[in-house]
Amino acid sequence: MMAARSGQAMAARNALARGDIHGTQRLAATLVSANPGDAEGHFLLGVAESSAGRVRAGIQHLGRAVTLDPQGEYRAHLAKLFTMVREDGAAAAVLQDAEQALPADALSRDTMGCVYARLGKHADALGHFSAAVRLDPQNRQFRYNQAVTLNFLGRTGEAEAALEALIALAPDDARAHHLLSSLRKQSAAHNHVDRLDRAYARAADKRDRLLLGYALAKELEDLGKPEDALERLCTVNAEHRRTLDYAFARDAAAFDAIEASWPDVAAAPAQDAPHDAPIFIIGMPRTGTTLVDRILSSHQKVESAGELQAMPLAVKRASGTRTPTVMDPETIAAAAASDMGAIGRDYLQRADHHRCDHSRRFIDKFPGNFHYAGFIARALPAARIVCLRRNPMDTVLSNFRNLFAVGSRYYDYSYDLLDIAAYYVRFDRLMTLWREALPGRVMEVRYEDLVADQEGQTRRLLTHCGLEWSDACLSFHTNDAPVSTPSAAQVRQPIYRSSVARWKRHEQALEPVRRFFERSGISID
Repeated sequence: MMAARSGQAMAARNALARGDIHGTQRLAATLVSANPGDAEGHFLLGVAESSAGRVRAGIQHLGRAVTLDPQGEYRAHLAKLFTMVREDGAAAAVLQDAEQALPADALSRDTMGCVYARLGKHADALGHFSAAVRLDPQNRQFRYNQAVTLNFLGRTGEAEAALEALIALAPDDARAHHLLSSLRKQSAAHNHVDRLDRAYARAADKRDRLLLGYALAKELEDLGKPEDALERLCTVNAEHRRTLDYAFARDAAAFDAIEASWPDVAAAPAQDAPHDAPIFIIGMPRTGTTLVDRILSSHQKVESAGELQAMPLAVKRASGTRTPTVMDPETIAAAAASDMGAIGRDYLQRADHHRCDHSRRFIDKFPGNFHYAGFIARALPAARIVCLRRNPMDTVLSNFRNLFAVGSRYYDYSYDLLDIAAYYVRFDRLMTLWREALPGRVMEVRYEDLVADQEGQTRRLLTHCGLEWSDACLSFHTNDAPVSTPSAAQVRQPIYRSSVARWKRHEQALEPVRRFFERSGISID
């Protein structure tokens, strides 16, 4: 009987390896039905259920498997499922247990690395990614995860070597090429343009063409060919934009809902609102938010928790809506009358697992929190908010030049210059609302002013955040904390001026944007 069950478990494992989720589920269910104490059966059934989109059911079965047999493989996958339902605290606890009996297989070690990375613990993730590569050196995903983490940790040379090894294994791996191009500024003597051109010519997959096109544009820009770079970007972005079911009206509806709901948010109860004083850095992406994060987190009393989704998720929970997106008009409207104190407590609980030193204040540098400034101000009365502003034309160009999370619908606006301009207009209007409704709560910092007067603007920042002066904030580029944003390479060097007024290199191509801003009453001076 045991031999039969063992054979059936192997058959279920083989079905899972083939991607046959239905077959895995059927075989694993038979195992559990025959023996409710079969840990392997519960594990395989849990993986199958979660793979079919039934994550809560998967958690139940994987939890049972861990209870029956607390081994590392089962715990690693249970931790992954907890992150999928945004229960980061439970994921962290399961990971801690998994460290006591590490799994022997490469997939589970990679899974543990992914969960640590999700929690912002990149140093902890690296050992697991490296172990996965040692155990299965032919696996491209494991190698890519290792390289990404090395880059986050500032180990650029090792990241470059890891990516070259991956490209040697898979010459057309578009993600590897894209990441490699971003690690440093390329030079005439050391670049990948010819290799990228060849890979781009071979690429048939639309996402691969997008990644390779961005890599080419970045390297052409580095080599002093800005016109060629922008031409390439226009081509690949237009190609990708045609595949998206997107109209700016979708984002406009969210802005409308935020503005319309503010009176309800302002009047909502805030029972037992927390006294904690996190620092929120908000603004349009690619406007200097990571730079300010590094400046402030270089202070001995501050740490960066990275770009958290904690506030959007706390608002979503308070709303009770079941819409498929975290932020949408229905959710904003439903959350507006919630108890703001409860949102604040929920936020802090979610953020807690992304912190390292609880004796220090923490930064949440998710730029998109500009949508939630009203909720932040009410839910966390002691929170400090800093908003980065940048020349509107440079903001449009920088958003167009940066490839955000391709699968995220929140960045669909970023593939068309006029879509970005329309988004900026609404961002600017929303910031005007916060400026008037929340006097003194939101400090606006111009990127150009920070570049021109680093010390003066740093003193303003520290004063606003209630922090005493620290010389370390001027040496932010020596901060060795991980950076998990596209600005990783830039913020590891002193402030430079080359990004100011970059748009003027492309005045002709950006003329429609300039005219749009003129009609919308946006000054570009």
